[in-house]
Amino acid sequence: MGKIPKSEHNDRRELIHLLHDIQEKHGYIPPEAIFVIARKLRITESEIYGVLTFYKGFSLTPRGKHLVTICMGTACHVRGAPRILDEFSRRLNIEPGKTTEDKQFTLETVNCVGACALGPIAITDGKYQGQLKTTDVAKLVDGIRDGDAEGS
Repeated sequence: MGKIPKSEHNDRRELIHLLHDIQEKHGYIPPEAIFVIARKLRITESEIYGVLTFYKGFSLTPRGKHLVTICMGTACHVRGAPRILDEFSRRLNIEPGKTTEDKQFTLETVNCVGACALGPIAITDGKYQGQLKTTDVAKLVDGIRDGDAEGS
C-alpha cells in the first residue's frame, strides 16, 4: 500500500487529511490503509470506519476514472432526477453505487448538493450540470468518453 505521509501530530486531527491523501492516491481507501492509520494515530479502526461511512466523499471500494453524481434532493427529485438517474444507469449499464466493468465510470447519488434552483443536477467529474433533461445524458456521457479518447 505504501507509506502513510508523515505528520507533525500523530493524533486524530490528522485523520481526515490522511484519508484524503490516501483516497487521492488510490481512488479509494484500501483496508490495509485503515490498519496503518489506526496504529499511526493510536485510534481504533472502528473510529476510522465511522468517519469513512459518515462522509459520503470517501469510498471503501475502487471508483471509476469518472465520477457521476446525481442529486436526489427534494427540488431535484420533483424536477425529474429519478428519470435522469435511470437514463445514466441505462447508458452506463450500471446501478447507482456501482462502477462500470472497464473502471471508467462510477454512478452515485447524494441527498442534496445545495443548488436547488438548478435541478435536476448531475455532477460529472466535479462539474455541475443543471436543469438536465434525459436527452442531455447521452451527450454528457459521450463527451466524457470523447475527452478520454482525445487525451489518450
